[in-house]
Amino acid sequence: MKRKSILSVLLAGALAIGLVGCGAKTEAGSGEDKTIKIGVSPVPHKEIVDQIVPDLEEKGYTVEVIEFTDYVTPNTALAEGEIDANYFQHIAYLNETNENKGLDLTYTAAIHLEPLGTYSKTVKDIKEIKDGSTIAIPNDPSNEARALRLLEKAGLIKLAEGELVTPKDITENSKNLKFEELEAAQLPRVLDEVDAAVINGNYALEAGLNPAEESIATEDKDAEAAEKYKNVLAVKKGNEELQKIKDLTEALTSDKIKNFIEEKYSNGTVIPTF
Repeated sequence: MKRKSILSVLLAGALAIGLVGCGAKTEAGSGEDKTIKIGVSPVPHKEIVDQIVPDLEEKGYTVEVIEFTDYVTPNTALAEGEIDANYFQHIAYLNETNENKGLDLTYTAAIHLEPLGTYSKTVKDIKEIKDGSTIAIPNDPSNEARALRLLEKAGLIKLAEGELVTPKDITENSKNLKFEELEAAQLPRVLDEVDAAVINGNYALEAGLNPAEESIATEDKDAEAAEKYKNVLAVKKGNEELQKIKDLTEALTSDKIKNFIEEKYSNGTVIPTF
């Protein structure tokens, strides 16, 4: 009986230690997460985020700014929890990605707008585009529709009504224009090979193009449609109320960032929207 009692005590002690250990782990795990991983495009998003890193570090955060050079990977990484937020896309693209890929992403704030531009190495005015010219446009649905609407506004084509229009929705093409659909990041690289290209602002800036001076046709930044093309801070749904996301959002919508954007991009290539 004595031996049995000792064994019982030992087992009880081991169980108690195990419970204490589990309790300690839970307590440690419930502490505030002070690491922020944010995915960005190199220009202008990283340039903007770099301005707030010191401010977040002063609040005790470790900030990891991760560059992506395409439009697909940042949302995949966000959905899979590899990063806490991303800042590279506009509202229309985010909505389209959620619908087509079954993701559950949202955004906490709209930070800036980059008016889309058309560029050419052969003409200096979009009205000079010749019959049979080839124009390169983004191949993702939201930006492709955006590019075609810009060309319609310039008088080159006419389109059917609809949200995500494609070249198949062109109802009038008097100049017999041809369209080359490419990944958005590739567009600056083919500018020498086509008659014109419609290029997203971030890739134009990254390629050293000046949208304000070199674009032969630019979106109307004040148009109602521009609302859906505001670049946003995206997060997984349900994470909006995390303190680190609130602090990140606050930092990106501060007067400091507004002033930085207005001074850095005083030519209107990047426009704060908060």
